[in-house]
Amino acid sequence: MKMERQHQAKRIRKAKIIVIGTGFSGIAAAARLLQQGERDLLILERGHDVGGVWRDNQYPGCACDVESHLYSLSFAPNPGWSRKFSPQAEIQSYLQKCAAEFGLMRHICFHHEVQRLDWDEPTREWLIQTNMGEFAADIVVGAVGALSQPSIPELEGIERFQGEVFHSAQWPADFDPAEKRIAVVGTGASAIQFIPHIQPQAGLLHVFQRTPAWVIPQQDKAIKAERQQAYRRFPVLQKMARLNIYTKREAMVFGFRHPNWLKAVEKLAVKHMNEAIKDPALRAKLTPDYRIGCKRILLSNSYYPALAESNVEVHTTGITKVVEDAVIDAQGKRIPVDSIIFGTGFQVTEFPIARHIYGRAGHSLKEEWNGSPKAYLGTTITGFPNLFLIQGPNTGLGHTSVILMIEAQVNHLLNALKYMKRRRLEMIEPKVGAQERFVEETDRLMKGTVWTSGGCRSWYLDQTGRNSTLWPGTTLSFMKKAGQFNKEDYIATK
Repeated sequence: MKMERQHQAKRIRKAKIIVIGTGFSGIAAAARLLQQGERDLLILERGHDVGGVWRDNQYPGCACDVESHLYSLSFAPNPGWSRKFSPQAEIQSYLQKCAAEFGLMRHICFHHEVQRLDWDEPTREWLIQTNMGEFAADIVVGAVGALSQPSIPELEGIERFQGEVFHSAQWPADFDPAEKRIAVVGTGASAIQFIPHIQPQAGLLHVFQRTPAWVIPQQDKAIKAERQQAYRRFPVLQKMARLNIYTKREAMVFGFRHPNWLKAVEKLAVKHMNEAIKDPALRAKLTPDYRIGCKRILLSNSYYPALAESNVEVHTTGITKVVEDAVIDAQGKRIPVDSIIFGTGFQVTEFPIARHIYGRAGHSLKEEWNGSPKAYLGTTITGFPNLFLIQGPNTGLGHTSVILMIEAQVNHLLNALKYMKRRRLEMIEPKVGAQERFVEETDRLMKGTVWTSGGCRSWYLDQTGRNSTLWPGTTLSFMKKAGQFNKEDYIATK
């Protein structure tokens, strides 16, 4: 009662559980929590709508590179996917539909950007500051996603540039590339999707590539209306299609764990490039010098043909400076441009929200990690009680759908809450030894994989050179670990 009066005096809104974010992670967590009877639930969303990365990324050609039937929630199948690889708008619509059908909308506070979280030891709750006021919660689920904060390089003079400057995740709805001289910085997963869409319209397209990517053909196709109808009438058919995709994708992890087996895939990628790129000099620029899979393997049928067009020039020297109407490359060459588009990815290993979360010791999660994120099952962290991160450290994937990992983490969350409720516990956190053991086992499993021995410097690696992004095993092995709530690995307090 005393705490309630204090909250009222400070105008703090209290909930048992607060979920941060409404992308796949937030929707999966909130939906399952409601299914388990957790009604005292709030969802804080900084945007105007649900969807996370699929709401924000609206650049031309934006689509998923994992098959639709697997890149969706297992408990919310969508028989109406129009293509094998779903476009952005369709995924966004799917998430909106999920939020509505699972009754999430009345729990969501839109335009609420979380600015700071502090663990309050006396009350054993999280105090949450947002741009719209303060909140308090017994449990916090951080579902902000791994691709929520764009990574934009610091270029000297960029503030003086007179043209348009934006990241692909912040694509202006009114941007018209027609006849413009455009500098595209970066050649990752987003860039290879939007470059073929703006190339035909652009006057000149200057593509600044730091490291060439391995690109293989994308076997995309429309899903016929008759097939969609069959999935609606006989849901087991869609389950079988999903299982088929899952099995094939899961088998791919063997190659990533034993890089020599990837040579056949490299040959496919080289053949794919050679068929589209006839210029030997351009081929040389686009040929990676590292093992395929070390960086994310990209899928596209139109990227190489676009780069081969006469209005495209690929630069490998990098940009050192920006002036009012041009960029200056590392050789001092002045390249006039009207627009600069960053296709430079996201701050994955840095977990931007980590700098705003303060645990029991009073320091931030960023300070705790000190450049190398670590967590028990990628989900809970010693010293940060009652905090569950979805898509935390070492839960990313290089071979299949990350939705599988998200659901496994949500299951772990639900099991932890059931344990707390059964034992009438107020606080739970992993033991130091349990967290260290999980990290050591993960690092040991990571050794020898293409992600650590493939000869590249990828965004999978953190400041220390450790791969703190990916799970190096099968999703089945992670689901087994996450599904078994081991009370011996946790400190529990009544």
